[in-house]
Amino acid sequence: MTAADLVVVANRLPVDYDPSADDGRGGWRRSPGGLVTALEPVLRAADGAWVGWPGAADVAFEPFTEDGITMHPVSLTEGEVADYYEGFSNATLWPLYHDAIVAPVYDRTWWRTYVAVNRRFAAAAADAAAPGATVWVHDYQLQLVPKMLRELRPDLKIGFFLHIPFPPTELFLQLPWRTAVVEGLLGADLVGFHLPGGARNFLFLAQRLLGLHTHAHSDLDSCVGAVDVGDRRVQVGAFPISIDSAHFAERVQSPHIRERAAQVREELGNPEILLLGVDRLDYTKGIDIRLEALHELLDEGTLDPAKVVMVQLATPSRERVSAYAQLREDIERKVGHLNGEYGQLGRPVVHYLHRPVDRDELMALYSAADVMLVTPLRDGMNLVAKEYIACRADGTGALVLSEFTGAASELRRAHLVNPHDLDAVKRAIVVAATEDAATAARRMQSLRTQVLHHDVDRWADAFLTDLRASGTGKAAAASA
Repeated sequence: MTAADLVVVANRLPVDYDPSADDGRGGWRRSPGGLVTALEPVLRAADGAWVGWPGAADVAFEPFTEDGITMHPVSLTEGEVADYYEGFSNATLWPLYHDAIVAPVYDRTWWRTYVAVNRRFAAAAADAAAPGATVWVHDYQLQLVPKMLRELRPDLKIGFFLHIPFPPTELFLQLPWRTAVVEGLLGADLVGFHLPGGARNFLFLAQRLLGLHTHAHSDLDSCVGAVDVGDRRVQVGAFPISIDSAHFAERVQSPHIRERAAQVREELGNPEILLLGVDRLDYTKGIDIRLEALHELLDEGTLDPAKVVMVQLATPSRERVSAYAQLREDIERKVGHLNGEYGQLGRPVVHYLHRPVDRDELMALYSAADVMLVTPLRDGMNLVAKEYIACRADGTGALVLSEFTGAASELRRAHLVNPHDLDAVKRAIVVAATEDAATAARRMQSLRTQVLHHDVDRWADAFLTDLRASGTGKAAAASA
């Protein structure tokens, strides 16, 4: 395979290997997720390469080309999936970075596996990259890769972007391997976060843990500071990710999606108010909060169960991690309680779907819903909020949005709430559902202007532009 000038390194490939496909002979299917949607067009235009795990354990594949992108699969054993992915990534880093909503587990065996797997990803990226190439590493599973890759290939321009929140410093300092993680990230030329607060937290840690000289400002467009590491200046910035909003806005207008949206409302009994939640089944997403809010609103008579229906889509996620299995049980119990108390024969008040739905069905749900409920306790960005707005082509609809999402800093005209304040969530739902049409339309127009103008192409272009402009020496950076 020809080495690429632009390489993306992420935990997963944009395609998954499915052993059951093609009558049991195995095959490839497109991976879900916003990262794939964001980066595929960029890589395809550059004849780029993607390094990632194919999604199946104990299988090895040679590099191959799929839809104009060269794939470099990284193999993982079943034990590595358990320790590196389910363990250190999702039972240590994920809860720690999401404000320790569930207590992180600090396991030395998991850490050793995380180091070994990150080294394997770095080696694969080094093999995939042409001389002087740009390599863009993504997310919390691969925070050691930038330093490892720089040691292998100092000729490369290396960027790193974190797709989840970067925690407050007092939380991050709990991590036994905190210095190694910061050193790993500082192997990059540009380290990106969703929000300036995450960037500032990182700058503080680089100074505190490593004694490095930091700068509070940068000359690059989206950067909020820099760190001097030897003869390099590492830029640190904020790059709020977005969606292919034009695609959503155009696609949702297609006749079959519009017909399906109308059909959805009819199947639900044509409620006066249709509430919608769309999430991975994760303890950070606040699904239980919105269910509890609905329960109290029905119980006190503020909402009429004969007029209100809620649809909650909860995509399966990390089901072998114990906290997620417990969460599923708790959510399903709450749904059963609501329907047992307020549902009618043939008409539950909450329709709960614990499975993925295809993109067109999701757009139909967005188009059908009167109120979108996005209530995470902590979230990096939350692209569901932006997808809903992009799909409100008629200018109707309302968004109830947690203050603790990255999206809240951009979507200021949403009904912003503190999800820890149940009374505030209840008030926001009622206001969103009953606000007069003219006021609601002005809100939605403002939100759509933001989402349509700040799309995923703008995000990727901003990051790659700053990465390519980042200097290799302190003197060059200071005079840029």
